[in-house]
Amino acid sequence: MDPRQLTALLESVAEGQTTPQQALARLRHMPYEDLSFARLDHHRALRHGFPEVIYCEGKTDSQVLAIVSRMLKAKQTILATRANEALARKVRRLARRAKYHPLSRCIVVSSGRRTKPIGGVLVLSAGTSDIPVAEEAAVTAETLGSKVRTLYDVGVAGLHRLLSHRNLLVEARVLVVVAGMDGALPSVVGGLTDKPIVAVPTSVGYGASFRGIAPLLTMLNSCAPGVAVVNIDNGFGAGVLAHRINAGGGRHP
Repeated sequence: MDPRQLTALLESVAEGQTTPQQALARLRHMPYEDLSFARLDHHRALRHGFPEVIYCEGKTDSQVLAIVSRMLKAKQTILATRANEALARKVRRLARRAKYHPLSRCIVVSSGRRTKPIGGVLVLSAGTSDIPVAEEAAVTAETLGSKVRTLYDVGVAGLHRLLSHRNLLVEARVLVVVAGMDGALPSVVGGLTDKPIVAVPTSVGYGASFRGIAPLLTMLNSCAPGVAVVNIDNGFGAGVLAHRINAGGGRHP
């Protein structure tokens, strides 16, 4: 239940349209619902502005579906990360409006309430192989309520590809820059814009990249100011941080 739903429920009780007992029934799982294998945090939207997000890796399909079912009853927007197509098909049986994003491996089930996207997040990837992580960031920020644009395969091996789109760097309020290999792109972008940058190292690269350690260290040692770094392959974390910066406080509109 998000702040708008809670406000509407309280107003309904005040106007006599909903009895206190009915309201209590809707609130009985606050602050969390114990599913034995998970404790579903129904208060997350009140604290963070967005419901709890489901990380699917390590969970069985039945566990994910049980969580989705409870969140649907609470009329919450659902974002499930690191999911596969087979799981997405099962989720669609519970919610026909569920949408699967194959590149990001995200499932999104909208609550049905439409709001105008805010601000502007630009997600860049150094290479095509970095796109899955970049897409996770883009889908996350968009689902949270940000207006998102993407610019892919603009790494330092061909810098002219980035420079031909400098207008997008200027127009964005916050940038997410995703790179593997040498991880140099965030520093380059940081030298071209005064906007905050969320850098995401990926595990893309040959042996000496150490599955993302090399780009992670490069980004942490960036000489460009205004660059913050999230964990390796953490597109979700980057998308959340970018949205909160873009929203000026993090609340879902």
